[in-house]
Amino acid sequence: MKIDPYLTFDGQCGPAFQFYAKVLNGTLEAFMSFAESPACDDVPEEFRDKIMHARLAVGDQVIMGSDCPPQAPFEGISGICISINVDRIVEAERVFNALAEGGQVQMPLEKTFWAERFGMLMDRFGVPWMINCEKDA
Repeated sequence: MKIDPYLTFDGQCGPAFQFYAKVLNGTLEAFMSFAESPACDDVPEEFRDKIMHARLAVGDQVIMGSDCPPQAPFEGISGICISINVDRIVEAERVFNALAEGGQVQMPLEKTFWAERFGMLMDRFGVPWMINCEKDA
């Protein structure tokens, strides 16, 4: 069994997933707009360039997402964080700083009693992240 996070956005899925692919060194395996889908006629013209489904592979992990269609409006993200665990401090710093750009740091990336580095932030797209580096390889 595998558990894959699925993020929903209010029209920002495309830029968010392109950004995540770059920051996380991932591959966009799927990136379909509503206009490219069989459901094209079921969404307003002005919404067709939004993302119906995105799939980002990072190693053997996957994050998926989409923009909320007009009939199911975006209500925000609450009560979850995407947690990234890395094995090098330099990688923790790189990922944390990239995700924090234009976002809001909630807990700076620093040494804790359980990790060499841990930090929390909300990125510019409103997605909460935790970056954890337990040991520096």
